[in-house]
Amino acid sequence: MDIALTQRLSFKQAGLTVLVAFILGTTLSFFQVGIDYASEDASINREINALMEISHNPAARIAYNIDAELAQELVLGLLRSPAVISAQIIDNNQLTLARVSRPAMESRYRAISDFIFGPRRHFETALFVSHSPTEALGLLSLEVDTYAFGSHFLRRSLLTLLTGFARSLLLSLILLVLFYFMLTKPLTGFIRALSERDLRSPHHSKLPYPPGHERDEIGVLVDVTNRQLASIASEIEQRQHAEDRLTRYLAELEDMVSARTEQLEAANSRLLDSNRELEAAKRTALDMAQARSAFLANMSHEIRTPLNGLLGMLALSLDGPLNNEQRQQLTIAHNSGKVLVELLNDILDLSKFEAGQLELEHIPFDLGSMVEETANLLSQNAAPGVELTCLIDPRLPTQVLGDPTRVRQIVSNLLSNALKFTRVGRVDISVKAQADGVRIVVRDTGIGIAEDAQTRIFHPFAQAEVGITRQFGGTGLGLALTRRLCEAMHGHLSLETREGFGSTFCVELPLPAQSSSVTPPKLHGRILGLSPANSGLSEQLASVLPSWGLQYQHLDADAALDRLEADLLISDCPQRLSELRARSGLPILLVSAYGNFLSNEQVAALAPIEQLARPLSRQALLQALRRTLSQGEAATFEQPSELPRNRQARVLLVEDNPVNQLVAKGMLGKLGYDVLLAHHGAEALSLLETQTVDLILMDCNMPVMDGYETTRRIRQKAGFTDLPIIALTANALSDERERCRAAGMDDYLAKPFRKDELAALLDQWLSTIN
Repeated sequence: MDIALTQRLSFKQAGLTVLVAFILGTTLSFFQVGIDYASEDASINREINALMEISHNPAARIAYNIDAELAQELVLGLLRSPAVISAQIIDNNQLTLARVSRPAMESRYRAISDFIFGPRRHFETALFVSHSPTEALGLLSLEVDTYAFGSHFLRRSLLTLLTGFARSLLLSLILLVLFYFMLTKPLTGFIRALSERDLRSPHHSKLPYPPGHERDEIGVLVDVTNRQLASIASEIEQRQHAEDRLTRYLAELEDMVSARTEQLEAANSRLLDSNRELEAAKRTALDMAQARSAFLANMSHEIRTPLNGLLGMLALSLDGPLNNEQRQQLTIAHNSGKVLVELLNDILDLSKFEAGQLELEHIPFDLGSMVEETANLLSQNAAPGVELTCLIDPRLPTQVLGDPTRVRQIVSNLLSNALKFTRVGRVDISVKAQADGVRIVVRDTGIGIAEDAQTRIFHPFAQAEVGITRQFGGTGLGLALTRRLCEAMHGHLSLETREGFGSTFCVELPLPAQSSSVTPPKLHGRILGLSPANSGLSEQLASVLPSWGLQYQHLDADAALDRLEADLLISDCPQRLSELRARSGLPILLVSAYGNFLSNEQVAALAPIEQLARPLSRQALLQALRRTLSQGEAATFEQPSELPRNRQARVLLVEDNPVNQLVAKGMLGKLGYDVLLAHHGAEALSLLETQTVDLILMDCNMPVMDGYETTRRIRQKAGFTDLPIIALTANALSDERERCRAAGMDDYLAKPFRKDELAALLDQWLSTIN
């Protein structure tokens, strides 16, 4: 085996040795050159100083005798020195007695010498006679060219370096030869013998030792190689036996594979049949899902259409002249209809969750006011012995970002659940700000939930037990929908309960603040609260009134009423008001549940008194305080007043259902709008040719021409591209809004709708009409 010279181990070892020797020799050579430099530099000063000492006495006598001729001879003698290029003698009067000079030597190596020793050196010595050393007679000055000394130093340095390089080169050649015969040649012979060996041969002799290397590292390498070769030969023999056995096994395996292939073909045939059955089942499931969606859409439309007529007619009737009994009966019917709408919405929302079609809004809204409004609407469901209280954190931001509709559903479901299962005690809803959102807690003193039922109540259509449905009613959808809404908004719903001791539902929602907390109003006065110590009113007043700058003191319901030093008394204990009025003329603010207000005669007897409904909202409390204390304008968080509506606009109502026509026309008439009626889309197109309208209310499902096609044709007409078109549809599924917008409609209102919802939508789109 031929190995390149530069790749041989001997060459590498010799090169490494030479490199070390070269570095060491070069270092020593430079050290020797440094010593020579120091010696040569010292010799320059030494020789010139010696020359100055020899010339001192003659120069001193010449200066003493002021003999210019002898001075000239002396400086010429000094100039004979190879290093001296200038000499002069100056007397003590600074007169030059003699001065000679010559040019410096020229050489191409002079720059190196000048860099090392400097180009010139100047020497001076004062002249004096030996018997009067303190009396200066003059000055002897010499200028020396250092190249006379530097040239000798450069030659010696070059010789030193060349000698060191020659020694290193010679050493490398000697080492290269020695390493070749001692290491490379034996290894090369061993490698050649090893490469010529046929490892597949079953019989072979051992590799021979290189001569003279039987016991060194090369001999050990040969021993190890021989053992490895023997092991390899044994392994090859074993593999040959294994290959023979494997060949026999393969023949047997081929027979097994053939049999197994026949079995797999039969199984594959059965699997294909199963796949065809699964495909058919999949198509059936898709058809059932489409049928289910169509059924939900049809059910929504068919139920919402009569509900819209029912609720609309009831709302219109409630706006007319009625006696108390009639108004109470119609109100009950109207509230029952709203319960049906909420139940329908829960069912549709649950179906949206299952279909993955629920979409959430991300808009700013006032969470505190929304909670108070929801509690106020649900307060009519509270039992007579239940106190409903809203505890809003004064530090809560005025606006948060989220979906107000879904948050209202969560609050409404939890409050409805708490009021339904609480017959005596308290139901509190508190809202507090957190670092990452808000925390809504609904706490009641109701029947509680058994431990084994706490998981089951969050399943759709399930309640704690069968008796609950018989005793309290309900569908079991509220809590299931609430938990899914919380999860959809990346929130968390937790429950703490004990059977017979009430329940606490805690909702944590990541609703970021859109604006900072409201600046509290600044009021002045002393407020006295008269209520039971454990009442919600006491807790609410203690939280709100101090933040408004008022001094608040609480009296227990059984406390003595002797000294009442305050500007206003707030109480929920009507039984003690007569005693209070007999002792003091202090203004009274009475907080009572709906239906428990004092009669006109009682109010007259207890005047000055004002009654507020429970749950007590911050806005109602603040307005009552300002009226009573006469301290300024409305609160900073008071809702903005309703914008003035435009009553001169003409609205085209496109609706085929007679009941819905009466409802919509009645609402629009009460709102002051001029109404044109079309029974289907084709009739609406004909009216638009002859009549001018400001807005169109478009039903979607109609005979002859539906609302989608009608809208598309209206948008194709010149002059109608900016005409507002609002969809009126009983289909409340999530894709209906997108379908309406795709057809060219501007907005969407689901049936059944309330008059205030319709009014707000019309105000929004007709605000630019003069």
